Amino acid sequence: SAEAGTRTPTAVRPLDPEPSASTSSATSAIPKKRIAKQTDITYTKVFQRSSYILFLRKGDCLAMRIFMGIDNLNRNMRNPALTIGNFDGVHLGHKALFKRVKEWAKKLDGESVVMTFNPHPLQVFRPQDAPAFITMHEQKLALIESCGIDAVIVVPFNREFAEISATDFVKKIIVEKIGAKAIIVGYDYRFGRNREGNIEFLKAMGEKEGFSIDVVSGVHTDGVVVSSTMIRHFIHDGFIKEAGDLLGRPYEILGEVVPGRARGGRLLGFPTANVRLSIQASPKPGVYAVEVELEGKKYMGAANLGYNPTFGDVDLSLEVFILDFDGDIYGKQILVRFVERLRDEVKFSGIEELIAQIQKDVERTREILTERSVAVGAQ
Repeated sequence: SAEAGTRTPTAVRPLDPEPSASTSSATSAIPKKRIAKQTDITYTKVFQRSSYILFLRKGDCLAMRIFMGIDNLNRNMRNPALTIGNFDGVHLGHKALFKRVKEWAKKLDGESVVMTFNPHPLQVFRPQDAPAFITMHEQKLALIESCGIDAVIVVPFNREFAEISATDFVKKIIVEKIGAKAIIVGYDYRFGRNREGNIEFLKAMGEKEGFSIDVVSGVHTDGVVVSSTMIRHFIHDGFIKEAGDLLGRPYEILGEVVPGRARGGRLLGFPTANVRLSIQASPKPGVYAVEVELEGKKYMGAANLGYNPTFGDVDLSLEVFILDFDGDIYGKQILVRFVERLRDEVKFSGIEELIAQIQKDVERTREILTERSVAVGAQ
């Protein structure tokens, strides 16, 4: 994509590990194989009604209920099978956990339920150390919905909630409020004040309170444990395909198109959409083949993420040249899926050399995305 447009500063966050319900610490190995099947999510609308939110698929068919807070559980759930965690990225490890939850729900003739938190606990206690997120909160809910979960409980995380003991969390929330009949967790799950509760404690409480416990092992891909931490490192280091392998889909950034300097179209002949970046994990600067989703339609695109050294800019920006597209999209939200990294960002000797390279990038992008479209269609 053209190195052009107005720069929009971004909050680039550290890649600190985060606790997860289904993952463990990262390793340094790089996967050598690709995951055969990936899933693209088309985001649908959310609206609020009374004390909970209904999340709808296209066609307005009720798919998943989202309860905003424990106190808004305004009806009895039917034999809930519950899992608990942050679930940033909704990666293959999380999906394995959700699959087991659905199996338990079917066994119990009940409902599959996910409890998650917003904001992330580290945003409350150590905001300077909060991880760079793989998915924004709304994206996370859409991805959970795509896994076929019946209901999500979003807990507003604050210091008061963090002070709940492991015993009170089980008795007052899991048993009394939710009425869980089965709890499904990852092998490294901890909970309660100062993370005092562990799996052995949960099993003992289950025997006492009458619910089952199931522990799901970590998912491995070519010797790498699938984890949010590992995915963040892959994204940061430019291993965008490897990140996609662990996610089960390409890494994606959702952002608003904001006005730019019009340098791409006016000066270079490649008009770009300048996407406002958020606190999502930022890929390594460079040029990428991307897919763009805009108002439910998908397009091919070439993206430049970086500092545009040819023009001496200083702020990190994401600019996307959308192939075969002509329209005014300022102020609109677009989804950018990072499919493959083409090259590093380079300082060119002049505009003509830059234009020639952009043309090569666009040609290579079209080849890559055409091959991907054929492969996805064949699955």
